[in-house]
Amino acid sequence: MSHKSSGRKATPMPVYPIPFNGPATSLPSKEEVGSKAYNLMVIAQHGLPVPPGFVLGTQVCRNYFEHGRHALDGLEAILATELERVGAAMGRRFGDAKRPLLVSVRSGAAVSMPGMMETVLNVGLSQDAVQGMIRLTGNPRLALDCRRRLVEQFAQVVNGAALEPFEAIVAERLRHDELSHPHQLDTEALREVCVATLVQYETATGKRFSEDPMQQLTSTIEAVLQSWSSERAKSYRCLNGIADDAGTAVTVQAMVFGNAGPSSGSGVGFTRNPADGSNLLYVDYLPNAQGEDVVAGRRNALGAADLERRLPAAYAGLLERRVVLEQAFGDMQDFEFTVEDGHLYILQCRSGKRTPLAALRIAHDLVAEGLITPQAALAQLAHVDTDGIETTQLTPGAGVSPLAHGVPASAGVIVGAVVLDPARIETIKAHSKAVILVREHAETGDISALSQSGGLITRFGARTSHAAVVARQLGKVCLVGCEALAIDASLRSCRFGDTVINEGDIISVDGGQGTIYAGAVSIEHTKPKELLAEVRRWRKLKSAGVSASR
Repeated sequence: MSHKSSGRKATPMPVYPIPFNGPATSLPSKEEVGSKAYNLMVIAQHGLPVPPGFVLGTQVCRNYFEHGRHALDGLEAILATELERVGAAMGRRFGDAKRPLLVSVRSGAAVSMPGMMETVLNVGLSQDAVQGMIRLTGNPRLALDCRRRLVEQFAQVVNGAALEPFEAIVAERLRHDELSHPHQLDTEALREVCVATLVQYETATGKRFSEDPMQQLTSTIEAVLQSWSSERAKSYRCLNGIADDAGTAVTVQAMVFGNAGPSSGSGVGFTRNPADGSNLLYVDYLPNAQGEDVVAGRRNALGAADLERRLPAAYAGLLERRVVLEQAFGDMQDFEFTVEDGHLYILQCRSGKRTPLAALRIAHDLVAEGLITPQAALAQLAHVDTDGIETTQLTPGAGVSPLAHGVPASAGVIVGAVVLDPARIETIKAHSKAVILVREHAETGDISALSQSGGLITRFGARTSHAAVVARQLGKVCLVGCEALAIDASLRSCRFGDTVINEGDIISVDGGQGTIYAGAVSIEHTKPKELLAEVRRWRKLKSAGVSASR
Protein backbone atom coordinates (compact mmCIF):
# COMPACT_ATOMS: atom_id res chain seq x y z
CA MET A 1 0.00 0.00 0.00
CA SER A 2 1.40 3.38 -0.89
CA HIS A 3 0.99 6.34 1.45
CA LYS A 4 -0.41 9.43 -0.29
CA SER A 5 -1.48 12.76 1.13
CA SER A 6 -4.57 14.26 -0.45
CA GLY A 7 -7.01 17.08 0.04
CA ARG A 8 -9.94 14.75 -0.64
CA LYS A 9 -12.24 13.79 2.17
CA ALA A 10 -11.86 10.21 3.30
CA THR A 11 -14.95 8.07 3.71
CA PRO A 12 -16.17 7.77 7.31
CA MET A 13 -14.28 5.20 9.34
CA PRO A 14 -16.33 2.28 10.64
CA VAL A 15 -16.13 1.89 14.42
CA TYR A 16 -17.58 -1.21 16.04
CA PRO A 17 -17.78 -1.81 19.78
CA ILE A 18 -16.77 -5.24 20.99
CA PRO A 19 -19.70 -6.67 22.95
CA PHE A 20 -18.34 -7.48 26.37
CA ASN A 21 -21.49 -7.81 28.45
CA GLY A 22 -23.84 -9.87 26.32
CA PRO A 23 -24.46 -11.25 22.82
CA ALA A 24 -24.73 -8.84 19.93
CA THR A 25 -27.55 -9.32 17.44
CA SER A 26 -25.11 -9.54 14.53
CA LEU A 27 -21.40 -9.34 13.90
CA PRO A 28 -19.42 -7.56 11.19
CA SER A 29 -17.14 -9.60 8.96
CA LYS A 30 -13.46 -10.33 9.57
CA GLU A 31 -12.68 -8.30 6.48
CA GLU A 32 -14.33 -5.27 8.13
CA VAL A 33 -12.91 -5.48 11.64
CA GLY A 34 -9.97 -7.91 11.41
CA SER A 35 -9.80 -11.39 12.86
CA LYS A 36 -8.67 -10.23 16.32
CA ALA A 37 -11.73 -8.06 16.99
CA TYR A 38 -14.08 -10.49 15.25
CA ASN A 39 -12.89 -13.39 17.40
CA LEU A 40 -13.21 -11.28 20.56
CA MET A 41 -16.82 -10.58 19.62
CA VAL A 42 -17.46 -14.29 19.15
CA ILE A 43 -15.96 -15.36 22.45
CA ALA A 44 -17.77 -12.53 24.27
CA GLN A 45 -21.01 -13.99 22.85
CA HIS A 46 -20.01 -17.30 24.42
CA GLY A 47 -19.65 -15.72 27.84
CA LEU A 48 -15.88 -15.67 28.13
CA PRO A 49 -14.33 -12.85 30.19
CA VAL A 50 -13.23 -10.25 27.61
CA PRO A 51 -12.09 -6.74 28.65
CA PRO A 52 -14.31 -4.11 26.97
CA GLY A 53 -13.08 -2.27 23.91
CA PHE A 54 -13.79 -1.21 20.34
CA VAL A 55 -12.21 -1.51 16.92
CA LEU A 56 -11.39 0.87 14.10
CA GLY A 57 -12.07 -1.19 10.98
CA THR A 58 -9.70 -2.09 8.16
CA GLN A 59 -11.22 0.67 6.00
CA VAL A 60 -9.46 3.16 8.26
CA CYS A 61 -6.12 1.65 7.25
CA ARG A 62 -6.98 1.74 3.57
CA ASN A 63 -8.13 5.35 3.91
CA TYR A 64 -4.96 6.25 5.76
CA PHE A 65 -2.67 4.89 3.09
CA GLU A 66 -4.73 6.54 0.37
CA HIS A 67 -5.36 9.94 1.95
CA GLY A 68 -2.67 10.26 4.64
CA ARG A 69 -3.38 11.85 8.03
CA HIS A 70 -6.48 13.54 6.65
CA ALA A 71 -8.16 10.13 6.89
CA LEU A 72 -8.03 10.49 10.68
CA ASP A 73 -9.97 13.77 10.79
CA GLY A 74 -12.61 13.53 13.49
CA LEU A 75 -10.90 10.58 15.16
CA GLU A 76 -10.71 12.18 18.62
CA ALA A 77 -14.48 12.66 18.83
CA ILE A 78 -15.09 9.01 17.93
CA LEU A 79 -12.50 7.88 20.45
CA ALA A 80 -13.99 10.02 23.20
CA THR A 81 -17.44 8.49 22.69
CA GLU A 82 -16.18 4.91 22.73
CA LEU A 83 -13.83 5.52 25.66
CA GLU A 84 -16.73 6.83 27.74
CA ARG A 85 -18.55 3.54 27.18
CA VAL A 86 -15.49 1.43 27.98
CA GLY A 87 -14.66 3.52 31.02
CA ALA A 88 -18.20 3.20 32.38
CA ALA A 89 -17.88 -0.60 32.20
CA MET A 90 -14.57 -0.51 34.08
CA GLY A 91 -15.54 2.17 36.62
CA ARG A 92 -12.73 4.39 35.31
CA ARG A 93 -12.28 7.26 32.88
CA PHE A 94 -9.70 7.80 30.16
CA GLY A 95 -7.57 10.86 30.93
CA ASP A 96 -8.83 11.10 34.50
CA ALA A 97 -6.09 11.71 37.07
CA LYS A 98 -7.99 10.02 39.93
CA ARG A 99 -9.47 6.88 38.35
CA PRO A 100 -7.53 6.51 35.09
CA LEU A 101 -8.59 4.08 32.36
CA LEU A 102 -5.63 2.66 30.49
CA VAL A 103 -5.98 0.91 27.13
CA SER A 104 -4.02 -1.34 24.84
CA VAL A 105 -3.80 -0.59 21.12
CA ARG A 106 -3.39 -3.65 18.92
CA SER A 107 -3.23 -4.36 15.21
CA GLY A 108 -5.40 -7.04 13.63
CA ALA A 109 -5.75 -7.92 9.96
CA ALA A 110 -8.44 -10.19 8.54
CA VAL A 111 -5.76 -12.92 8.26
CA SER A 112 -3.68 -13.40 11.40
CA MET A 113 -0.10 -12.07 11.14
CA PRO A 114 1.39 -12.97 14.57
CA GLY A 115 3.98 -10.46 15.74
CA MET A 116 4.33 -8.73 12.38
CA MET A 117 2.64 -5.46 13.36
CA GLU A 118 2.63 -3.33 16.48
CA THR A 119 1.02 -3.26 19.91
CA VAL A 120 1.31 -0.63 22.64
CA LEU A 121 0.13 -1.22 26.20
CA ASN A 122 -0.81 1.12 29.08
CA VAL A 123 -1.80 4.01 26.79
CA GLY A 124 -3.23 6.95 28.75
CA LEU A 125 -0.83 6.73 31.69
CA SER A 126 0.27 10.34 32.14
CA GLN A 127 2.41 11.41 35.07
CA ASP A 128 -0.72 12.66 36.87
CA ALA A 129 -2.47 9.36 36.16
CA VAL A 130 0.43 7.46 37.76
CA GLN A 131 -0.47 9.01 41.10
CA GLY A 132 -4.16 8.30 40.53
CA MET A 133 -3.42 4.68 39.70
CA ILE A 134 -1.35 4.34 42.87
CA ARG A 135 -4.24 5.67 44.97
CA LEU A 136 -6.76 3.53 43.07
CA THR A 137 -4.86 0.24 43.33
CA GLY A 138 -2.70 0.77 46.39
CA ASN A 139 0.10 -0.68 44.28
CA PRO A 140 2.80 1.88 43.40
CA ARG A 141 4.98 -0.78 41.86
CA LEU A 142 2.27 -1.65 39.31
CA ALA A 143 1.77 1.98 38.30
CA LEU A 144 5.49 2.65 37.90
CA ASP A 145 6.10 -0.57 35.97
CA CYS A 146 3.26 0.31 33.57
CA ARG A 147 4.67 3.82 33.15
CA ARG A 148 8.15 2.46 32.32
CA ARG A 149 6.70 0.09 29.77
CA LEU A 150 4.56 2.76 28.11
CA VAL A 151 7.41 5.23 27.63
CA GLU A 152 9.66 2.46 26.30
CA GLN A 153 7.07 1.10 23.86
CA PHE A 154 6.01 4.58 22.77
CA ALA A 155 9.63 5.45 21.94
CA GLN A 156 10.06 2.26 19.92
CA VAL A 157 6.70 1.97 18.15
CA VAL A 158 5.64 5.60 17.67
CA ASN A 159 9.07 7.20 17.25
CA GLY A 160 11.14 4.34 15.81
CA ALA A 161 13.73 4.51 18.61
CA ALA A 162 16.02 1.56 19.26
CA LEU A 163 14.94 -0.69 22.13
CA GLU A 164 18.45 -1.57 23.36
CA PRO A 165 19.23 1.67 25.29
CA PHE A 166 15.99 1.31 27.24
CA GLU A 167 16.74 -2.34 28.00
CA ALA A 168 20.21 -1.27 29.13
CA ILE A 169 18.69 1.02 31.77
CA VAL A 170 16.78 -1.88 33.29
CA ALA A 171 19.72 -4.27 32.94
CA GLU A 172 22.06 -1.84 34.72
CA ARG A 173 19.62 -1.44 37.61
CA LEU A 174 19.25 -5.22 37.88
CA ARG A 175 23.03 -5.57 38.07
CA HIS A 176 23.22 -2.82 40.69
CA ASP A 177 20.56 -4.50 42.84
CA GLU A 178 21.86 -8.02 42.08
CA LEU A 179 18.51 -9.14 40.71
CA SER A 180 17.54 -11.37 37.78
CA HIS A 181 14.29 -9.96 36.37
CA PRO A 182 12.52 -6.58 36.17
CA HIS A 183 9.57 -7.86 38.22
CA GLN A 184 11.97 -8.10 41.20
CA LEU A 185 12.69 -4.35 41.21
CA ASP A 186 11.18 -2.55 44.19
CA THR A 187 9.19 0.69 44.09
CA GLU A 188 12.14 3.01 44.65
CA ALA A 189 14.21 1.28 41.96
CA LEU A 190 11.32 1.58 39.51
CA ARG A 191 10.97 5.30 40.27
CA GLU A 192 14.60 5.80 39.30
CA VAL A 193 14.21 3.60 36.22
CA CYS A 194 11.19 5.68 35.14
CA VAL A 195 13.21 8.91 35.44
CA ALA A 196 16.09 7.42 33.44
CA THR A 197 13.64 6.08 30.84
CA LEU A 198 12.14 9.55 30.32
CA VAL A 199 15.63 11.02 29.90
CA GLN A 200 16.50 8.33 27.35
CA TYR A 201 13.21 9.04 25.55
CA GLU A 202 14.21 12.68 25.10
CA THR A 203 17.71 11.67 24.00
CA ALA A 204 16.41 9.16 21.46
CA THR A 205 13.54 11.22 20.04
CA GLY A 206 14.62 14.83 20.60
CA LYS A 207 11.33 15.69 22.30
CA ARG A 208 9.53 15.35 25.59
CA PHE A 209 7.18 12.47 26.23
CA SER A 210 3.55 13.52 25.74
CA GLU A 211 1.53 13.65 28.97
CA ASP A 212 -1.74 14.17 27.04
CA PRO A 213 -3.60 10.81 27.12
CA MET A 214 -5.58 11.51 23.93
CA GLN A 215 -2.43 12.51 22.06
CA GLN A 216 -0.80 9.30 23.28
CA LEU A 217 -3.75 7.33 21.91
CA THR A 218 -3.99 9.00 18.50
CA SER A 219 -0.23 8.78 17.97
CA THR A 220 -0.26 5.11 18.89
CA ILE A 221 -3.17 4.35 16.55
CA GLU A 222 -1.33 6.02 13.68
CA ALA A 223 1.83 4.04 14.45
CA VAL A 224 -0.13 0.78 14.45
CA LEU A 225 -1.62 1.68 11.07
CA GLN A 226 1.87 2.46 9.72
CA SER A 227 3.14 -0.93 10.89
CA TRP A 228 1.04 -2.51 8.12
CA SER A 229 3.77 -1.38 5.72
CA SER A 230 6.76 -2.44 7.86
CA GLU A 231 9.35 -4.66 6.20
CA ARG A 232 8.58 -7.65 8.41
CA ALA A 233 4.84 -7.32 7.74
CA LYS A 234 5.45 -7.11 3.98
CA SER A 235 7.77 -10.15 4.13
CA TYR A 236 5.13 -12.12 6.02
CA ARG A 237 2.40 -11.20 3.54
CA CYS A 238 4.64 -12.19 0.65
CA LEU A 239 5.40 -15.58 2.24
CA ASN A 240 1.72 -16.24 3.01
CA GLY A 241 -0.01 -14.77 -0.05
CA ILE A 242 -1.83 -12.02 1.87
CA ALA A 243 -2.99 -9.03 -0.19
CA ASP A 244 -1.12 -5.79 0.41
CA ASP A 245 -4.30 -3.72 0.16
CA ALA A 246 -6.29 -5.60 2.81
CA GLY A 247 -5.19 -3.33 5.66
CA THR A 248 -5.21 -3.82 9.41
CA ALA A 249 -7.89 -2.95 11.94
CA VAL A 250 -6.94 -1.33 15.24
CA THR A 251 -8.41 -2.76 18.44
CA VAL A 252 -8.51 -0.49 21.51
CA GLN A 253 -9.20 -2.45 24.67
CA ALA A 254 -9.26 -1.75 28.40
CA MET A 255 -6.05 -2.82 30.11
CA VAL A 256 -6.02 -5.62 32.66
CA PHE A 257 -2.80 -6.07 34.55
CA GLY A 258 -0.76 -9.24 34.69
CA ASN A 259 1.99 -7.30 36.45
CA ALA A 260 -0.14 -6.52 39.51
CA GLY A 261 1.70 -8.87 41.87
CA PRO A 262 2.26 -12.54 42.71
CA SER A 263 -1.37 -13.55 42.08
CA SER A 264 -1.20 -12.02 38.59
CA GLY A 265 0.50 -13.00 35.35
CA SER A 266 0.20 -13.28 31.59
CA GLY A 267 0.47 -16.10 29.15
CA VAL A 268 -0.18 -17.59 25.76
CA GLY A 269 -1.81 -20.95 25.28
CA PHE A 270 -2.99 -23.41 22.66
CA THR A 271 -6.02 -25.59 23.21
CA ARG A 272 -3.92 -28.49 21.84
CA ASN A 273 -0.23 -29.09 21.29
CA PRO A 274 0.68 -27.24 18.07
CA ALA A 275 3.85 -29.27 17.59
CA ASP A 276 2.42 -32.81 17.59
CA GLY A 277 -1.35 -32.26 17.86
CA SER A 278 -1.89 -34.06 21.18
CA ASN A 279 -5.04 -33.09 23.07
CA LEU A 280 -3.37 -31.31 25.98
CA LEU A 281 -3.50 -27.69 27.14
CA TYR A 282 -0.27 -26.06 25.96
CA VAL A 283 0.63 -22.96 27.98
CA ASP A 284 3.55 -20.56 28.41
CA TYR A 285 3.11 -18.37 31.47
CA LEU A 286 5.05 -15.62 33.25
CA PRO A 287 4.06 -14.52 36.75
CA ASN A 288 3.77 -10.79 37.50
CA ALA A 289 4.22 -9.91 33.80
CA GLN A 290 2.39 -8.30 30.89
CA GLY A 291 1.59 -10.18 27.70
CA GLU A 292 4.37 -8.70 25.60
CA ASP A 293 6.90 -10.28 27.97
CA VAL A 294 5.78 -13.72 26.77
CA VAL A 295 5.38 -13.21 23.03
CA ALA A 296 8.54 -11.10 22.63
CA GLY A 297 10.63 -14.21 23.28
CA ARG A 298 13.11 -12.52 25.61
CA ARG A 299 12.29 -14.52 28.74
CA ASN A 300 12.03 -18.23 29.39
CA ALA A 301 8.44 -18.96 30.37
CA LEU A 302 6.87 -21.40 32.81
CA GLY A 303 4.49 -24.13 31.70
CA ALA A 304 1.02 -25.38 32.53
CA ALA A 305 2.20 -27.27 35.64
CA ASP A 306 3.66 -24.08 37.11
CA LEU A 307 0.46 -22.16 36.36
CA GLU A 308 -1.62 -24.86 38.05
CA ARG A 309 0.62 -24.75 41.12
CA ARG A 310 0.74 -20.96 41.41
CA LEU A 311 -2.78 -20.01 40.30
CA PRO A 312 -4.98 -23.14 40.43
CA ALA A 313 -8.26 -21.27 39.86
CA ALA A 314 -6.92 -19.60 36.71
CA TYR A 315 -5.61 -22.94 35.45
CA ALA A 316 -9.00 -24.57 36.02
CA GLY A 317 -10.61 -21.64 34.19
CA LEU A 318 -8.37 -22.21 31.17
CA LEU A 319 -9.26 -25.92 31.10
CA GLU A 320 -12.96 -24.97 30.92
CA ARG A 321 -12.47 -22.22 28.38
CA ARG A 322 -10.36 -24.24 25.98
CA VAL A 323 -13.41 -26.45 25.42
CA VAL A 324 -15.60 -23.40 24.77
CA LEU A 325 -13.05 -21.95 22.36
CA GLU A 326 -12.91 -25.13 20.26
CA GLN A 327 -16.69 -25.43 20.23
CA ALA A 328 -17.02 -21.79 19.14
CA PHE A 329 -14.52 -22.01 16.27
CA GLY A 330 -14.37 -25.73 15.40
CA ASP A 331 -10.59 -25.69 15.49
CA MET A 332 -7.56 -25.64 17.75
CA GLN A 333 -7.13 -22.09 19.14
CA ASP A 334 -4.12 -20.00 20.06
CA PHE A 335 -5.12 -17.57 22.83
CA GLU A 336 -3.61 -14.88 25.04
CA PHE A 337 -4.71 -14.48 28.64
CA THR A 338 -4.05 -12.30 31.66
CA VAL A 339 -4.65 -13.05 35.32
CA GLU A 340 -5.14 -9.90 37.40
CA ASP A 341 -5.25 -10.53 41.15
CA GLY A 342 -6.58 -14.03 40.48
CA HIS A 343 -9.19 -12.99 37.88
CA LEU A 344 -8.81 -14.61 34.44
CA TYR A 345 -9.32 -12.62 31.22
CA ILE A 346 -9.06 -13.80 27.60
CA LEU A 347 -7.45 -11.08 25.48
CA GLN A 348 -7.56 -12.65 22.05
CA CYS A 349 -7.72 -15.94 20.17
CA ARG A 350 -7.15 -17.24 16.66
CA SER A 351 -6.79 -20.56 14.89
CA GLY A 352 -3.40 -21.77 16.01
CA LYS A 353 -0.42 -22.17 13.69
CA ARG A 354 0.70 -25.80 13.73
CA THR A 355 3.05 -28.26 12.13
CA PRO A 356 1.71 -30.51 9.34
CA LEU A 357 1.79 -33.51 11.71
CA ALA A 358 -0.19 -31.57 14.32
CA ALA A 359 -2.66 -30.44 11.63
CA LEU A 360 -3.27 -34.07 10.68
CA ARG A 361 -3.74 -35.31 14.24
CA ILE A 362 -5.91 -32.36 15.28
CA ALA A 363 -8.22 -32.73 12.27
CA HIS A 364 -8.54 -36.46 12.97
CA ASP A 365 -9.27 -35.96 16.68
CA LEU A 366 -11.75 -33.11 16.20
CA VAL A 367 -13.80 -35.42 13.96
CA ALA A 368 -13.52 -38.29 16.44
CA GLU A 369 -14.74 -35.99 19.23
CA GLY A 370 -17.70 -34.83 17.15
CA LEU A 371 -16.60 -31.18 17.08
CA ILE A 372 -16.36 -30.97 13.28
CA THR A 373 -17.39 -33.03 10.27
CA PRO A 374 -14.94 -34.94 8.08
CA GLN A 375 -15.66 -32.41 5.34
CA ALA A 376 -14.60 -29.58 7.66
CA ALA A 377 -11.49 -31.55 8.60
CA LEU A 378 -10.59 -31.97 4.92
CA ALA A 379 -10.99 -28.20 4.51
CA GLN A 380 -8.54 -27.66 7.38
CA LEU A 381 -6.07 -29.96 5.63
CA ALA A 382 -6.57 -28.45 2.17
CA HIS A 383 -3.18 -26.72 2.17
CA VAL A 384 -1.29 -29.51 3.93
CA ASP A 385 0.73 -32.05 1.94
CA THR A 386 -0.61 -35.01 3.88
CA ASP A 387 1.33 -37.52 1.76
CA GLY A 388 4.54 -35.82 2.87
CA ILE A 389 3.77 -36.00 6.59
CA GLU A 390 6.05 -38.20 8.63
CA THR A 391 7.43 -38.38 12.13
CA THR A 392 11.19 -38.13 12.36
CA GLN A 393 13.77 -38.60 15.07
CA LEU A 394 17.53 -38.63 15.32
CA THR A 395 19.20 -41.99 15.91
CA PRO A 396 22.62 -41.27 17.44
CA GLY A 397 24.98 -44.19 17.84
CA ALA A 398 25.70 -45.90 21.14
CA GLY A 399 27.52 -43.65 23.58
CA VAL A 400 26.79 -40.43 21.67
CA SER A 401 25.44 -37.77 24.03
CA PRO A 402 23.67 -34.53 23.17
CA LEU A 403 25.56 -31.26 23.33
CA ALA A 404 22.58 -29.58 24.96
CA HIS A 405 18.83 -29.60 25.42
CA GLY A 406 16.20 -26.98 24.61
CA VAL A 407 12.46 -26.65 25.02
CA PRO A 408 10.69 -28.20 22.00
CA ALA A 409 8.62 -25.58 20.17
CA SER A 410 8.26 -27.16 16.73
CA ALA A 411 8.76 -30.85 16.01
CA GLY A 412 10.92 -32.50 13.36
CA VAL A 413 14.64 -32.97 12.86
CA ILE A 414 17.24 -30.99 10.95
CA VAL A 415 20.90 -31.51 10.14
CA GLY A 416 22.57 -28.32 8.96
CA ALA A 417 25.19 -25.63 9.30
CA VAL A 418 25.01 -23.10 12.13
CA VAL A 419 24.18 -19.49 11.20
CA LEU A 420 24.60 -16.84 13.91
CA ASP A 421 23.94 -13.73 11.82
CA PRO A 422 20.88 -13.60 9.51
CA ALA A 423 22.88 -11.38 7.15
CA ARG A 424 25.24 -14.30 6.40
CA ILE A 425 22.60 -16.93 5.80
CA GLU A 426 22.89 -16.92 2.00
CA THR A 427 26.70 -17.17 2.15
CA ILE A 428 26.58 -20.20 4.42
CA LYS A 429 23.73 -21.80 2.46
CA ALA A 430 25.98 -21.74 -0.59
CA HIS A 431 28.23 -24.30 1.15
CA SER A 432 25.64 -26.35 3.04
CA LYS A 433 22.42 -28.04 2.00
CA ALA A 434 20.58 -26.79 5.10
CA VAL A 435 21.21 -24.17 7.76
CA ILE A 436 20.08 -23.67 11.35
CA LEU A 437 19.60 -20.17 12.76
CA VAL A 438 21.07 -19.86 16.28
CA ARG A 439 20.11 -16.72 18.21
CA GLU A 440 20.04 -15.30 21.75
CA HIS A 441 16.35 -14.57 21.20
CA ALA A 442 14.59 -14.58 17.85
CA GLU A 443 12.96 -11.39 16.63
CA THR A 444 10.01 -11.24 14.25
CA GLY A 445 12.36 -9.20 12.05
CA ASP A 446 14.26 -12.46 11.46
CA ILE A 447 11.36 -13.88 9.44
CA SER A 448 13.15 -13.63 6.09
CA ALA A 449 16.18 -15.51 7.46
CA LEU A 450 13.94 -18.03 9.22
CA SER A 451 12.12 -18.77 5.98
CA GLN A 452 15.48 -19.74 4.41
CA SER A 453 16.52 -21.88 7.38
CA GLY A 454 15.66 -25.41 8.33
CA GLY A 455 15.52 -24.71 12.03
CA LEU A 456 15.85 -22.23 14.88
CA ILE A 457 17.55 -22.48 18.30
CA THR A 458 17.31 -19.69 20.88
CA ARG A 459 18.95 -19.11 24.25
CA PHE A 460 15.89 -17.32 25.59
CA GLY A 461 12.21 -17.38 24.71
CA ALA A 462 8.97 -19.27 25.05
CA ARG A 463 7.26 -21.91 22.92
CA THR A 464 4.47 -19.41 22.24
CA SER A 465 6.66 -16.42 21.36
CA HIS A 466 5.87 -14.87 18.00
CA ALA A 467 9.09 -16.25 16.50
CA ALA A 468 8.27 -19.81 17.61
CA VAL A 469 4.72 -19.49 16.27
CA VAL A 470 6.05 -18.40 12.88
CA ALA A 471 8.63 -21.22 12.91
CA ARG A 472 5.84 -23.78 13.39
CA GLN A 473 3.77 -22.22 10.64
CA LEU A 474 6.75 -22.38 8.26
CA GLY A 475 7.43 -26.01 9.23
CA LYS A 476 10.81 -25.22 10.80
CA VAL A 477 12.32 -27.24 13.64
CA CYS A 478 12.50 -25.00 16.71
CA LEU A 479 14.01 -25.22 20.19
CA VAL A 480 13.79 -22.32 22.65
CA GLY A 481 15.18 -21.73 26.13
CA CYS A 482 18.47 -23.56 25.47
CA GLU A 483 20.22 -22.52 28.68
CA ALA A 484 23.55 -24.14 27.75
CA LEU A 485 23.88 -21.88 24.69
CA ALA A 486 26.29 -18.94 24.72
CA ILE A 487 26.97 -16.89 21.57
CA ASP A 488 30.15 -14.94 20.84
CA ALA A 489 29.25 -12.79 17.84
CA SER A 490 32.75 -11.29 17.61
CA LEU A 491 34.31 -14.75 17.07
CA ARG A 492 31.38 -16.02 14.96
CA SER A 493 31.05 -18.98 17.29
CA CYS A 494 28.83 -20.32 20.03
CA ARG A 495 29.17 -22.77 22.89
CA PHE A 496 26.83 -25.52 23.97
CA GLY A 497 28.17 -26.15 27.44
CA ASP A 498 31.92 -26.69 27.01
CA THR A 499 31.76 -27.45 23.27
CA VAL A 500 32.59 -24.66 20.84
CA ILE A 501 30.68 -24.63 17.54
CA ASN A 502 31.81 -22.21 14.84
CA GLU A 503 29.45 -20.60 12.37
CA GLY A 504 29.22 -23.00 9.43
CA ASP A 505 29.79 -26.14 11.54
CA ILE A 506 27.24 -28.94 11.21
CA ILE A 507 24.89 -29.81 14.06
CA SER A 508 21.81 -32.04 14.33
CA VAL A 509 18.62 -30.98 16.11
CA ASP A 510 15.65 -33.10 17.24
CA GLY A 511 12.66 -30.81 17.74
CA GLY A 512 10.58 -33.55 19.32
CA GLN A 513 13.11 -34.63 21.94
CA GLY A 514 14.67 -31.19 22.41
CA THR A 515 18.21 -32.44 21.78
CA ILE A 516 21.19 -30.97 19.93
CA TYR A 517 24.16 -33.03 18.68
CA ALA A 518 27.48 -32.13 17.12
CA GLY A 519 27.94 -33.24 13.52
CA ALA A 520 25.52 -35.13 11.31
CA VAL A 521 23.32 -37.74 13.01
CA SER A 522 21.23 -40.33 11.17
CA ILE A 523 17.49 -39.70 10.83
CA GLU A 524 14.69 -42.26 11.20
CA HIS A 525 11.45 -41.62 9.27
CA THR A 526 8.02 -43.04 10.19
CA LYS A 527 4.61 -42.48 8.60
CA PRO A 528 1.49 -41.93 10.79
CA LYS A 529 -0.30 -44.69 8.87
CA GLU A 530 -3.57 -44.85 10.83
CA LEU A 531 -4.17 -41.10 10.66
CA LEU A 532 -3.41 -40.99 6.95
CA ALA A 533 -5.68 -43.97 6.27
CA GLU A 534 -8.61 -42.18 7.92
CA VAL A 535 -8.06 -39.08 5.78
CA ARG A 536 -7.96 -41.23 2.63
CA ARG A 537 -11.27 -42.80 3.72
CA TRP A 538 -12.87 -39.35 4.07
CA ARG A 539 -11.66 -38.37 0.61
CA LYS A 540 -13.00 -41.53 -1.01
CA LEU A 541 -16.42 -41.10 0.59
CA LYS A 542 -16.49 -37.44 -0.40
CA SER A 543 -15.67 -38.35 -4.00
CA ALA A 544 -18.45 -40.93 -3.94
CA GLY A 545 -20.88 -38.36 -2.55
CA VAL A 546 -21.35 -40.32 0.68
CA SER A 547 -21.38 -38.70 4.12
CA ALA A 548 -18.09 -39.54 5.79
CA SER A 549 -19.50 -39.82 9.28
CA ARG A 550 -17.84 -42.10 11.79
